[in-house]
Amino acid sequence: MSGLRKWQQEALDKYLATNPKDFLAVATPGAGKTTFALRIANELLSRRIVERVIVVVPTEHLKVQWSASAAFSGIALDPNFTNAKGVVNPAYQGIVVTYAQVAVHPYKHHAVANARPTLVILDEVHHGGDAKSWGEGISEAYGDVERRLCLTGTPFRSDDAAIPFVRYVPDADGHLKSAADYTYGYSNALADGVVRPVVFLAYSGEARWRDSAGEEFAARLGTVMSPEETTRAWRTALDPKGDWMPSVIRAAHTRLTQMRQHIPDAGGLIIATDAATARAYKKILEQVASTPVALVLSDEPGSSERIKTFSESTDEWMVAVRMVSEGVDVPRLAVGIYATSSSTPLFFAQAIGRFVRSRMPGETASVFLPSIPVLLDLASQMEVQRNHVLGQPDRPSEGWEDDLVAEANRTKDEPDELLPSYESLGADAELDYLIYDGSSYGTATIAGSAEEADYLGLPGLLDAEQMRTLLQQRQEEQLKAASAREKEARNAEGSGASAASSSEGPVTRIEGSAYPRPQKVASEVLPKLRKELNTLVSMTAARTGRPHGQVHNEVRRACGGPPTALCSEQQLRDRIDYLRRW
Repeated sequence: MSGLRKWQQEALDKYLATNPKDFLAVATPGAGKTTFALRIANELLSRRIVERVIVVVPTEHLKVQWSASAAFSGIALDPNFTNAKGVVNPAYQGIVVTYAQVAVHPYKHHAVANARPTLVILDEVHHGGDAKSWGEGISEAYGDVERRLCLTGTPFRSDDAAIPFVRYVPDADGHLKSAADYTYGYSNALADGVVRPVVFLAYSGEARWRDSAGEEFAARLGTVMSPEETTRAWRTALDPKGDWMPSVIRAAHTRLTQMRQHIPDAGGLIIATDAATARAYKKILEQVASTPVALVLSDEPGSSERIKTFSESTDEWMVAVRMVSEGVDVPRLAVGIYATSSSTPLFFAQAIGRFVRSRMPGETASVFLPSIPVLLDLASQMEVQRNHVLGQPDRPSEGWEDDLVAEANRTKDEPDELLPSYESLGADAELDYLIYDGSSYGTATIAGSAEEADYLGLPGLLDAEQMRTLLQQRQEEQLKAASAREKEARNAEGSGASAASSSEGPVTRIEGSAYPRPQKVASEVLPKLRKELNTLVSMTAARTGRPHGQVHNEVRRACGGPPTALCSEQQLRDRIDYLRRW
């Protein structure tokens, strides 16, 4: 415990200087919150300020994980404490329990916590508002303890449920905003080399489905559609029986294989929506993987052992349902597939946090995800520091329909069948573009192509600046070929715009029982416009010597509108015209 990171030492110094009853530390996933908390526990125990330590966690697996980390730091915590037992084994200095355990018998936990001067560590404290009983339970159980240390990597929620023991202060608009005592965000951790840079590979493609009336539809992932159409296209892509997921799995495995040339134990994780699809993804992986594929289904018996076994092995892949994404501590994870329909900023940040833990300088992470606007927006804002605002719940980008927000913010335990029945007919996969450091690098190429292989073959050992430079160089190489076709592309886009204006929109109804390729519609124009915009941004950046992200931001400020991933056809054309004039 002697060697603390700079942020951990700063936070510890602040804590010891103020000796607060309550302290909220916000640190990005992978930054080392557990080490920081256990150092504080050691300090308080050695100074006899407390005699007992209680850690409260959201999942059963984390009980084992915290107990092992505490033992390494010299603190004995019992992960097997039960409500029926009711007393702490004298061989231990404390216990690790779940929020659910506390909620069932808060008075029993109150008695345990107040029998001796106690430090309560509330891990991922935002879960204290997950259910009314959870918040009430920890408030009742730990309202009178000697010290409370709250930890989270995501100090925000998608609702107005106040997080217990968190201080709220009024913001400029009069809303109550959560206030941390120490904050260490992703951008700070990236600059310090504490976390890995993350490259997002967004895959689009045409999704096809049949509704309950027998009508067949086709739509391209990534275009702005109604909430119901977006959800159907999204779930069609994630259907293991289609072509989209097998194509993306093969691409992700190619990327992992490339990374393992430099990082031999690099591992991959698919985050699935439910147990049935997780098992189906496992079968697909087994066709390409050269090592056994681990399957972890939430908190079922044996899940902790399977995670531990995978973590300590050099096997390639693990598949887990979305409820396991938070707290799965496998530092060697370097490639991920975000194959779940959950899209709250809270869940997204926690899921991506599984891949960012840095072990050695230069390690990078690659996350594959469907080209869904709300996800692309979250990916482009990885470095944004969020807080919980009461009266103004955290939402996807402004302008999205309320129905889509409600769909995105469903709790993890709700069933997926909220829409009228429909049948997935399949989806094609296409690498839309890469997102890194808030900037997008366009490719728009089909899965399995040489251009896709060029991006999947990016070196696995690059620091943040080297990754940025390499992506810019790759895009510059594409500019030479693209500039020769620029005039032809403009003419084609002009005719495409005319065709788009007379089309039905981003979703095309397919007549008859056999569905042909649909006519060109507006949805097919958007990827080409994004690619042209990214090309012009690269040309401008090369000419002016300014970073890509800075050029993107200036164009957005001048033209207005959302991030590039959410732009309509006209908004993209406005930005292209602005850059041409520039």
